Formats: sequence, structure tokens, C-alpha cells
Amino acid sequence: MPNPTSYTALPERRSVEPGQIEISLAELRGDSARMAPHWVVPPIATAGPVSPSLIHGVVVSPASARLVGSMSVYGD
Repeated sequence: MPNPTSYTALPERRSVEPGQIEISLAELRGDSARMAPHWVVPPIATAGPVSPSLIHGVVVSPASARLVGSMSVYGD
């Protein structure tokens, strides 16, 4: 892994048109490879299943409970 405090002088790039810089694909890939270690993304933690005994404070109206209960998908 490269030393993040080290400095590598890059060749001066001349402007082609206002707002545009002349750069080769190889230079762009090299720049990207040098910058990549600075943007390390932490791994995403996946949520596991939760036990029903740990779910507290959920209130469902009787009408909603009847509606869900009458759906064949939820155990008719």
C-alpha cells in the first residue's frame, strides 16, 4: 500500500479548451489507482432476523388486524 503522506510530482497538463484537460487513459487510470486508497468503504453490516419477543410497542388497530387476517397470503 502506498504511503498516503508521500508526494509524487505529476507532469503538468496543458488545457485543450476552457474547462477541459488533455489526459490519456493510462494517466487517468494511474491517478485513480493512487486515489483509491483514500476512499475505503467500510463493509456493510447486514441485519439479521429479529425474534418476535424483542419487538415491543407495536400497536395495530382491530380493523387493520382483521384486514390483514382476511388476506389469503397471511394465513387464511
